[in-house]
Amino acid sequence: MSSLTLYGTELSGHVHRVRLLLSMLGLSATWIEAGADLRNSAEFRALNPYGQVPVLVDDGTVISDSHAILIWLVKRYAPDSGWLPQALAEEVQVHQWLAKAAGEIRYGVASARLIKQFNTPENYASAVAVAQKFLPQLEAHLSDRQWLVGQRATIADLACYAYVACAPEGGISLRAFPAINGWLARVAALPGFIALPALPLPAEA
Repeated sequence: MSSLTLYGTELSGHVHRVRLLLSMLGLSATWIEAGADLRNSAEFRALNPYGQVPVLVDDGTVISDSHAILIWLVKRYAPDSGWLPQALAEEVQVHQWLAKAAGEIRYGVASARLIKQFNTPENYASAVAVAQKFLPQLEAHLSDRQWLVGQRATIADLACYAYVACAPEGGISLRAFPAINGWLARVAALPGFIALPALPLPAEA
């Protein structure tokens, strides 16, 4: 078995999606808490010049970017598991949702959470506007299906889960989205699920 090391922070949704997949695949990784001091160190910048987490080291191979790590883990350790469908049409759909996780989700609900919880200097009005456009689209997509792609959970669900689930931590309510809430509950019921530590809700959530 390979030796895996994961650099991350517990409150990061980007890191959480990797921790979810590791747990659901039954893989163990040495955890290194990568606070600001470590991320700014020469040691860490040699792994990821941008100083961002997560970073996975697998027997000397360094992979940064959470979505790249998800694909690496599935293709290396569980290629027949269904987490990344082998049918081309469904695989492409997974990549479309990974793009939404890096786009609409990152700059919508995730940005709002960063601003409210960590005082990140981003534009809150813009984050709310992106979320208000995206969440109804996600609700409509999930209105007649259990999972984002196909008939079972894929890495698309894991990539999109955390920041949507934590939307209220950014002051964005999910009360009007029953299909989204049902999907979040299904992800949380998957074997091996790990919860992201909860943060206090702002007054407007």
